[in-house]
Amino acid sequence: MIAETPTTTDPRQAFQDLKTRLHRQMVDAIDLSKAGELPEHELRSQLRSLAAHLCTQQTLQLSSEDREVMVREIMDEIYGFGPIEALMNDIDVSDVLVNGPDSVFIERNGRLERTDVRFASDEHLLHFIQRLVGRAGRRIDEVSPMVDAKLPDGSRFNAVIPPLALRGPTVSIRRFKNRAVVFEDMVRLGSLTPEMADFLIAAVRGRLNVVVSGGTGAGKTTLLNNLSRFIPETERVITIEQTAELQLQQKDVVSLETRPPNVEGRGEITQRDLVKNSLRMRPDRIIVGEARGGEVLDMLQAMNTGHDGSMSTVHSNDTRDALDRMELMIALAGVDLPTLVARQYIASAVQILVHINRLSTGERKVVRISELCGCQDGTYQIEDIFVYRMAGIDEEGRARGAFYATGYEPQVLKRLAGRGFDVPTHLFSARELALRSDYQARR
Repeated sequence: MIAETPTTTDPRQAFQDLKTRLHRQMVDAIDLSKAGELPEHELRSQLRSLAAHLCTQQTLQLSSEDREVMVREIMDEIYGFGPIEALMNDIDVSDVLVNGPDSVFIERNGRLERTDVRFASDEHLLHFIQRLVGRAGRRIDEVSPMVDAKLPDGSRFNAVIPPLALRGPTVSIRRFKNRAVVFEDMVRLGSLTPEMADFLIAAVRGRLNVVVSGGTGAGKTTLLNNLSRFIPETERVITIEQTAELQLQQKDVVSLETRPPNVEGRGEITQRDLVKNSLRMRPDRIIVGEARGGEVLDMLQAMNTGHDGSMSTVHSNDTRDALDRMELMIALAGVDLPTLVARQYIASAVQILVHINRLSTGERKVVRISELCGCQDGTYQIEDIFVYRMAGIDEEGRARGAFYATGYEPQVLKRLAGRGFDVPTHLFSARELALRSDYQARR
């Protein structure tokens, strides 16, 4: 591979050090005033030729294979994702987590793995962060040492640098999937059964208000995207997110995204501001990508005042925890509502609760679909319609368990029937539900 140098005996570190030096030489050699006049494909060709030329001028001997790798990685430093370019191109990788220059993890198929990818130094990693943040139109420095942004490919990018990150710069990237996971995929993967999917589709078409809950990385946004597929084309939808991830396919969709404050601390636009404004935009439905604070009060108000079929997600450990968090978020709105009134307000707005969980095996399961029937004497009346019960882990490391229909027949069936959506009652007969790989969602 690479001959040892006086500065290091680690071949990989020598390779990274050389790449850093060559990258700096290229930056110094480029005439930026003229670079902007060239077509991108021509500029890339010239940069690649320059990188190849600089490789041949080094005293450190590189094989032809190493030179090609060096040129490719230098180009990745300029145009791509640097050392993590290969990880970002792996369709099985859902998250890339950089805990420092020598500690890069990925999540692949629901499981965390440590990789052998490394950055040359903290400085190299910081430069990488600043480059990606700059592309997203944001900034990161000691004054603003934390940033959340969307990358050009749609991936969600979060970075924290010192002094907040005590062990050096860190990066978390939630990959953007070029191909959306649809209900058919979720059924095939065993995340839910055809009966569960059919009921949720009917709930969306019949304009029931739905809240999806779950932990970080459980698949809430994926499920919300799936539900949104079944909103009729004739309806106007407003989506509100902190970082845009929803991919609605309807014709009449307005996507709104929050804005952080500027350097002076001004100009912030919160989700609550956007929810309030969306009510003036003649929406049929409002979808809040993730309710985090006081905007939940305005969301519930919309659900209670004619915007049926609205949806949102909430971070929580289970269904009841999701309702407790919504109560807390109402308090964050600055409205002093008694607990009983807040609970009645939630219960009158939300009809269906869906909880999705990422199991210890890495699999994602819709573990509960419930109906919120109301609030009696200050207690939520929740009835489970479908549940998943885990029984253990098999020899291959996969979850052993089954989905069940509880036998409860939802009260909302009457409302759905009144809107022209007849859901067969046999769907809810108490039994274990079978998985099917040939499921096709009815349009």
